[in-house]
Amino acid sequence: MPFVSRSDNGAIDGVFEQLQEGMAEEFLSDDNPELFAHLNAPPKVSSVSARQFRLMLRRSGLLEQVKAWVAQQDGETQDAFEYSGTFVKDSPTMMAGFVALGFTPQQIDGFFAAAAEL
Repeated sequence: MPFVSRSDNGAIDGVFEQLQEGMAEEFLSDDNPELFAHLNAPPKVSSVSARQFRLMLRRSGLLEQVKAWVAQQDGETQDAFEYSGTFVKDSPTMMAGFVALGFTPQQIDGFFAAAAEL
């Protein structure tokens, strides 16, 4: 018997078929694979370690530019850059830095996704 799985906000997560043995199996038509393509998309990375963040800055050729931007910021921002163990993508300081560098939201997502692989 087919059933629809929904997330907490009511969006459809998948269409499944309940088999007689009691196991659920995805029941999707091959003619519309895009329908649930978002289910197979990699999760967006929301934070990375300081090591990952700095390595990605270095590999992107941005480390010196970011250090120069940080040096112009207040003491708390400078301390956060120097001593944080984790860099959170959506923090106000992080967003201000990426805006100053001219990054688009997609580029920010890409930067964090790449950094998470290091």
